[in-house]
Amino acid sequence: MSSKKKTSALEEKDGVPFQEATNKNRISEIRSKRKKELTADDLVAGIIKQDKVALSRAITIVESTNPRHTEKAAAIIKKCLPYANKSVRVGITGVPGVGKSTFIEALGKYLTSTGKKVAVLAVDPSSSVTRGSILGDKTRMEELVKDRNAFIRPSASGDSLGGVARKTRESIILCEAGGYDTIIIETVGVGQSETAVHSMVDFFLLLKLAGAGDELQGIKRGIMEMADAIIINKADGENTKAAKRAKTEFTRALQLYPPKENSWVPKVTVASAIENTGIRESWELVMTYMAQSKKSNYFEHHRIEQNKYWLLQTIDEQLRSGFYNHKAVKKQLQEQLEAVANNEITPFEAARYLLDLIKEQS
Repeated sequence: MSSKKKTSALEEKDGVPFQEATNKNRISEIRSKRKKELTADDLVAGIIKQDKVALSRAITIVESTNPRHTEKAAAIIKKCLPYANKSVRVGITGVPGVGKSTFIEALGKYLTSTGKKVAVLAVDPSSSVTRGSILGDKTRMEELVKDRNAFIRPSASGDSLGGVARKTRESIILCEAGGYDTIIIETVGVGQSETAVHSMVDFFLLLKLAGAGDELQGIKRGIMEMADAIIINKADGENTKAAKRAKTEFTRALQLYPPKENSWVPKVTVASAIENTGIRESWELVMTYMAQSKKSNYFEHHRIEQNKYWLLQTIDEQLRSGFYNHKAVKKQLQEQLEAVANNEITPFEAARYLLDLIKEQS
C-alpha cells in the first residue's frame, strides 16, 4: 500500500505570507498619501472640519519662506477669512522665568473645562546661530497639548522683529477658521515683541514676579502703558505675602497713567498656576474688558485699526523680502559689506548703490 502523502490543491506554497504582503501594501499606501501635496482647497476643507493636522500643515506653509509657497499661503488665508474674526485674542508676555507657559497651560485647561476651544501660538526663543527653536513643544504645556479642545503651535522666533514669529497674524486667522474661539499668543518677553503682539490682540496681559526686583523695572518700562491687566504670578507658598505687596505697588503705579481709549482702567491681581488659584479671576478680567469694549464700540474700532497696521507691516515685510531676494542685490551685497568693513565706502553710499540697482532693473 502506497504511503505517498496526499496534498490538497488549496495547500499554501512557499512565498510571501498573505498578512505580510497586505501590511506592506498598506504601508506603501500610507507613504504615498503622505507624499501627496495637499492643495489649498484640501487644507482649508480640513481646517473647517477642525482637523488639527490640516491646520498644522497650513500654518507651516504660511510660515514658510520658500517663494513657491507664497501663492498657496495667500490662497489658504483668503479662503479662511470668511470663517475668521470670531475669537477673543489674548496676548501674554513677561520676562523669561515669570512662568508664562505654566500660567497659559493652567488658563487653557480652565477654558477647555468650560467648553472653550483654545489655540496657543507660543513663540519659542531661537538660537541666533542655527535659527532653531531652543525649547520644544514636548517640554512645554504637556497636559494642555493632550486636550482635544486645545491646539498648541510653537514657532521659532528666528530673526523676526522682537522675537515674534513670522506670520502670527495669518496663523490667528487659520486657527479661528478651525473653530478656536480663544486665541492665546505667548511672546518671548524680550525686546520689542510686546509691541508687536499688542498690535494683534484684543487684550494684553502682563505677567510679573514679586520679590525679584521686577516691580521698579515694570513701572519704568513702556510696557505698563500697553497692559490691560497685570497678573502677579507664582503667588504661592512663602511668596504669597510678597505677591500681595507687589499687587498694591502696581495698582498705585497704574493710577499715574490715564485711562485707556475705551475708558478701561487696567487691573492687577495675583495668581498661582501651580496651585491653580487666580486663574478663573484672571479670565473674568478679560471677559469684563471685552464686554466694556463691545458696549462702547471700541472692539470693532480696535480690530479695524489693527488691520490697517497689519497692511503697513505686510508692505514693509514684502519690500524687505523683495530687496534681499533681488538677483542683483544678492550678487553685490557681500561685496558692499566687505567694502564698508574696509572703509572703502560709507554705509550710506553702499545702501544707495544697492537700492539703485533695483531701480535700474525695474
